[in-house]
Amino acid sequence: MSNPSPSLLPPLRRVVTTHDAQGLAVVESNVLLEPERMEAVPGAQSAAIWVTTDGIPVNDNNDLQDGAKRTIDDASNFGLVHPSGTNLRSTELEPGAITPMHRTSSLDYNILVSGELILITEDGTETHLKNPGDTVVQRGTMHAWKNLSKTQPARWISVLVAAKPATVNGEPLAPAFIAPQPEA
Repeated sequence: MSNPSPSLLPPLRRVVTTHDAQGLAVVESNVLLEPERMEAVPGAQSAAIWVTTDGIPVNDNNDLQDGAKRTIDDASNFGLVHPSGTNLRSTELEPGAITPMHRTSSLDYNILVSGELILITEDGTETHLKNPGDTVVQRGTMHAWKNLSKTQPARWISVLVAAKPATVNGEPLAPAFIAPQPEA
């Protein structure tokens, strides 16, 4: 991701807590996150909120590194899923935009926070998410997201947790990313 771009939605605020030297809980950082345009998904931008990379249970104990700055170098899951960690991120989809159909080896919790979204599954089923708090649990299945609005962006928060690949009839399903075909 690169090229920060202005959002039509309010800034996303992230507050991180930690412990001080005396063991008291304190706020370590309180920042507004800047989403970046997603090169592979026209009309979408995303911001890492927090990433863990050291397994489950995590050992994110007073680490001074900003979790949003941690990189995920696993290209097999398109830089979205660390093979032994988690990824909390925000994604925005511009009015009329659609993501490519894709699958990662992860368990994803997707929570709509603003606007409306259509979840499209591989069989063509479209599920309309209309209300903030509507949640999709994505279990390694092919899917895409679409914003039907002509005027309003949509934002959702996702927690991606590394998982073994989904299997069908004993066969593992590899991560996949299917670029949309240009309209004729």
